Amino acid sequence: MKKILIGLLITITTVGITTINSITFADAPCDSEAMQKTAAAAQVQTPVKNNKVESKNTKTAVKPAVKETTVSPVAVVNNPDAYLNKTITFNAEFVAYSSLGLDYKPAFRDGSKYISILIKRDDVSNHTIPLSEMKIFVTREEAEKHVDLEQGDKIKITGTVFSTALGDPWVDVKTFTVLSQKNKTTDTK
Repeated sequence: MKKILIGLLITITTVGITTINSITFADAPCDSEAMQKTAAAAQVQTPVKNNKVESKNTKTAVKPAVKETTVSPVAVVNNPDAYLNKTITFNAEFVAYSSLGLDYKPAFRDGSKYISILIKRDDVSNHTIPLSEMKIFVTREEAEKHVDLEQGDKIKITGTVFSTALGDPWVDVKTFTVLSQKNKTTDTK
């Protein structure tokens, strides 16, 4: 007996609903009559709307997992298109809060709701040079939780590159964590 692997067919209909047809054969004889009977018994159709799969049995929605990539900020600046619409994580040295990039129409973030974070270039060790090519936006509400940050404090950022306007990566911060502060021994936030 030959084993037949799992077949997956995704059909996109004209009304924007995706149907996933899944047929599984395991240790099925390879004659066409047995294959047709097994296929008819195993066929399942599950509608997918707005990237959520609805299970017919449980009626619960399953959201696809978001893959997170740990990167060097300079690597993202050197090839921003490779990270567009992807979630990235990086550690950096905080330099300052700024208004850099706010209210720029092609990658708009409202200056009354957001503030930029400048980080130190990780490819320069003997000077503090901001990586101004990477526009990092955090909500003012989140930034206010970390008003005591000083230049040189270590932070961790997870965010999504939402634009490559001007050939630069523009990042919406999802999580902003203080790893260590140079004038404090532990982080209490």
